[in-house]
Amino acid sequence: MSPINLNADLGESFGAWTMGSDAELLQVIHSANIACGFHAGDPVVMRETVRLAIANGVSLGAHPAFPDLQGFGRRVMQLSPRELEAAILYQVGALQAMASAEGGRVTHVKPHGALNNMACADEAMAATVARAVKALDPQLILLAPALSALERAGEAAGLRVAREVFADRTYQADGQLTPRSQPGSVLHDAQDCVRHVQHMLEAGGIVTADGQHLPTPIHSICVHGDGPGAVAAARAIRTALEAAGHCLAGLPALV
Repeated sequence: MSPINLNADLGESFGAWTMGSDAELLQVIHSANIACGFHAGDPVVMRETVRLAIANGVSLGAHPAFPDLQGFGRRVMQLSPRELEAAILYQVGALQAMASAEGGRVTHVKPHGALNNMACADEAMAATVARAVKALDPQLILLAPALSALERAGEAAGLRVAREVFADRTYQADGQLTPRSQPGSVLHDAQDCVRHVQHMLEAGGIVTADGQHLPTPIHSICVHGDGPGAVAAARAIRTALEAAGHCLAGLPALV
């Protein structure tokens, strides 16, 4: 079996507000996408999440977003390429500083929420994201949804690209995620997530809600960290992957 990665979006608490079960998830996953303050997180949370990730041997990733704390980064925004590139540089640079202070290193970047969704469909926006990542460090891995414009832009920029699928989200016929506003877009039951992941790995690509198979390499599986069943789903998926003979590893070991 080929090696594979489990990742989750973490560090999304803010001030007195707590979100997710980061400490528990960090004992299950292998790569963490850490919020950088624009959609969630704050400097203290960022540093503590980095510290916990390093202690658990989990590779560090920056999770930049639109400047949208109130909307959790899930609202569509129109930024110029100049603004977007600067926003990504600002956020990833902040996490790089936290990682350096804790003796670690950021090894990948994964856009968050609406920014990620828009860059998956918009070639020009995807190119801006890839350009920003490359400007920071051409050795950074771009964690991009499989079969997306973001994946293509990363490759065109010469970045290492890890192709991601989502354990708890369904897919449309074009390979894009089903919008959260539609029924059935999010899987909440741990075993439903396990079956979804198994179907995709067995099919060698994305399996859409209507049963189509879209071939693609799969390097990483995302379990969203903000849901009440995130830890149970992550544990069930990891158990199933290991039972199937997969070797789980951090992103730097895969691409």
